[in-house]
Amino acid sequence: MQETRLDTARIRAARRVIDPVFLDTPLYHCEALEPGLECTVSIKLETANPVRSFKARGTEVVASLLADTGSRAAVCASAGNLGQALAWSGRGRGLDVTVVASRFATRAKLDRIRALGAGLELVDGDHEMARERAAAIARYDGIRLVEDSLDIETCEGAATIGLELVDTAPSFDTVLIALGGGALATGVGHVMKALAPEVEVICVQPLGAPAMTYSWRRRHVVTTDSTDTIADGVAGRHPIPAVLDDLLLVADDAVLVQEASIIAGMRMLLDHAGLVVEPSAALGIAAILEDRERFAGRHVVTIVCGSNVDVDAYQRWVGAAPIHSS
Repeated sequence: MQETRLDTARIRAARRVIDPVFLDTPLYHCEALEPGLECTVSIKLETANPVRSFKARGTEVVASLLADTGSRAAVCASAGNLGQALAWSGRGRGLDVTVVASRFATRAKLDRIRALGAGLELVDGDHEMARERAAAIARYDGIRLVEDSLDIETCEGAATIGLELVDTAPSFDTVLIALGGGALATGVGHVMKALAPEVEVICVQPLGAPAMTYSWRRRHVVTTDSTDTIADGVAGRHPIPAVLDDLLLVADDAVLVQEASIIAGMRMLLDHAGLVVEPSAALGIAAILEDRERFAGRHVVTIVCGSNVDVDAYQRWVGAAPIHSS
């Protein structure tokens, strides 16, 4: 494998600074999903932790390094999950954390950022505007800007999920990974290519937020003017070139799925696995639903990456009536 920015030895070392509450998350074969999906499905549950997403694996590494160097403050832009994670990791290490987010972000995520003690600044635009504002704050105040996916710590923290898959899972054929900024996909993908190269790495993104997938397919950065998806956690418009370079080395495919399939995936995870998940976490199931023939007879691992969802919105999307597979 050509070299990415990631290093397997550093990924193993990351496990030593990540709070154990975020490590060794549940991984299990979910037989109840199989009649509707026509393949063997295992779930890697990254929501069973204090911030209910995988993001703290990366922020734990970032915050540990900042504390070791005597830094006392950091700022990030976030759709919600990174902000919660950095607030949690920073609070435990005495860091002053500021999070910039869109005022249209999921209210439950914003409320949790405040509850964790971080300063929260809201912008009137989308996540890309929040990124610009966070960068301006970092320059003005002379503090660390934490950039998800660009900062290698966020990728290598997420990559520890891959180590756990390789070390604990029975043989599997494919791993389905939600694709947004790319930290999760490049992190897990790096480990798969380094330690389990026979496993197919498939990234999944909403059709309404396709910038990184278009970039992967065309092998250069493609930006979009807007996004239109309920999966706010992966709704970026401006891929980071260095992250795309890594993704090109570790992803075997990148697919786009429709909103209806994302909602159907959320309903399946509720009805058959008892899991309330945010839209980004259902992307893997959505990919199977849209191409059952591709995955038929295979053992697929899907990473359920977050469960921070607005209850009212969730009820509108999923509804009260359960689905039943024939």
